[in-house]
Order: sequence, then structure tokens, then C-alpha cells
Amino acid sequence: MNMHQLLHQDPEIWDLFTRKEEYTNPQRDNYDRFPYYACRDLNIFEPKVSQYLITHGYSCVYPDNAPFAVCLTHDIDRAYTSLHTKRQSALRNLKRGRPLQSFHSIARMRSKKLPLCNFSDIMGLEEKYGARSTFFFLAEKPGEQAYTYTIEDLEPEIGGIIDHGGEVGLHGGHTAYLDAQEMKEKKERLEKVTRKPVKGYRNHYLRFRVPDTWECLSSAGFQYDTTFGYADCFGFRNGMCHPFRPFNLNTNHPIDIQEIPLTVMDRTMDQPYMGLDSRKWEAVKMLVDRIAACNGVFTLLWHNVSMEGENLKLYEKILRYCHDRKAWMTNGEGISQFFLDKTDTYFS
Repeated sequence: MNMHQLLHQDPEIWDLFTRKEEYTNPQRDNYDRFPYYACRDLNIFEPKVSQYLITHGYSCVYPDNAPFAVCLTHDIDRAYTSLHTKRQSALRNLKRGRPLQSFHSIARMRSKKLPLCNFSDIMGLEEKYGARSTFFFLAEKPGEQAYTYTIEDLEPEIGGIIDHGGEVGLHGGHTAYLDAQEMKEKKERLEKVTRKPVKGYRNHYLRFRVPDTWECLSSAGFQYDTTFGYADCFGFRNGMCHPFRPFNLNTNHPIDIQEIPLTVMDRTMDQPYMGLDSRKWEAVKMLVDRIAACNGVFTLLWHNVSMEGENLKLYEKILRYCHDRKAWMTNGEGISQFFLDKTDTYFS
């Protein structure tokens, strides 16, 4: 019996796993995303489908007998600080009586990349905890809505990520989530820079439509996606904290793509979404503990622009906690390949 056959035995679990309500509920936010607040069941803080699998004998043994896994990812929405942004920062610091900070802002005007090309710093921090991560880069052209940098300009930085053992994936633009041809073209453009196959994908702004985006990803030749989560609330969109193969209720067939469901995005915890403020750490810890109880995968999205101040401290606190709990912390490709290589009958 494979996973789909097992889950299909329980209609409530099957409907949650397949996200049946998203096929018929027309409600969408300004970015054409199905919002958490439109769900019938608002308790998405329990991985109900994964728990169902566990009760039916599913177990997972990770490398070095790790009790659970962590998939670390970063969306690179911006790689440069614009001259306008630097100028505004310098003026703000002068008005606030902070001449030294203003001097630093002015000095940064000589470099178009600092401080957002911080990929080596991120990898260095993660290496302290035995972790690796995936960096999702945009491959947009000037004039496209999501364009903020030219991917070819970042070839040295991308090469450094790959040489360091990190992974580079595609961050699809605003319209790619419903356009397999655009996905394929951007994938090929990024591969000319990486000089190796691009396996992973996440869409900009977490734009996603069930089941269409999965079908597009399959057609475009990706191995895995890790977009599937809510922008306005963290948790388990379809009750899963394990990678899975989606099922298309329109065609009544599985889709040839692997989904690594997203658990937490840094910006979800802020306004205008959850607004957790000082409660962020307790909320993240709660999710990590529930995933660990299921031998699942905690998938974390932390933008490169969030690697400063309190956000950086929180990111390192998450790394430290998962490391102390003996988690296997790796990138999307590592997680994807591990589950593809599994022979467990519940995961087809």
C-alpha cells in the first residue's frame, strides 16, 4: 500500500492532504494566494496527516540516527542595496544625530552589493552548527515585476555557494507559478550561471495554486518544490511535515513532483500577518517540537535581508536549538534526495 492509498482510506485526512477545499473555494488575497483565514479548519499547528501516517506504522531514520530533519532555505529577493536606499539611510542617520552610521551608509554607496550579498556570512554561521542551506535566486529580466538584480552579475557569488556545498534553486517571479514555460526558461537561464542542474523551486511571495502550480513544476522538470505554505500563518497547510508527492483531484492521478512543505517564513511572524513580536521564539519552538515528535522535516525560510539585528539572533537561536536536539540540518536537495531514495511503502 502506498501513501496515497493509505490516506484515501480516511476521507477527512484525504481531503486535508489533497487540499480539496482549495479546488472550489474562490477566495484569494491580492497575490492570488489562498489565505489561511479562508480555511475551514484553522488549527494548522498540528501536522495531522503526518501524525496519521505515524499511527499507521510510518517511521523515518535520518543520517546519524537524527530524530528529525531541518531544511534551511533563503529567498534572495534583493541582492543589491539601491543607491536611493543608501542615500535615504544616510539622511535618516544624520537627522537622528548618528554621524558614524551615516558615514557607513555613504561608504556603502561605493559598492552596489553590500550588505545584501551576505551569502558567505550565512553559510559561515550555518557551518558552526553543521548545517547547509538552499539559496533561491530570481532569474528575472529588466522590466519584469520581480526584477531587482541581474542573475549573471552574481555568478561569482553563486559559484561560491556551490563550491561551499550549498545549493542554488530558482525563485520564480510573480507570474511563473501558473506558467510552465516561464519556469523552464528561467530554470535554463539560472543553469547557465550554476553550470549544473537546478532541482529546487520556490515561487516569489509564495504565490501558488493547487494543483496547477505542481503540474507546471512537473512539466518544467523540477525535482522538488518548497513553496507550499501560507504567507499569513505558519504551520502545516495540508497537515504534512514530511515531503510528499501531490495528488491531482481533477485528473485522479499523482503529480510527478516532490513537495517539501514550508513550515515557517520569517516575514509571516511579523505585521501585517501574525504580528508575534516577542513571542516568535516560543512559536517556532512549538512547531519544531511537534515536528520532532513525528520524525518530520522542519522547513525554514529566512531571507538574506533578515540576517541582522534581532532577526539574526533568532535565526541563530533556531539553529542552536535544532543542533542541540541532534537534528539533521541540510538543504532542500539533501532532503529531497533522501526521501526519493527511501523505499518505505507509504511514500511512493
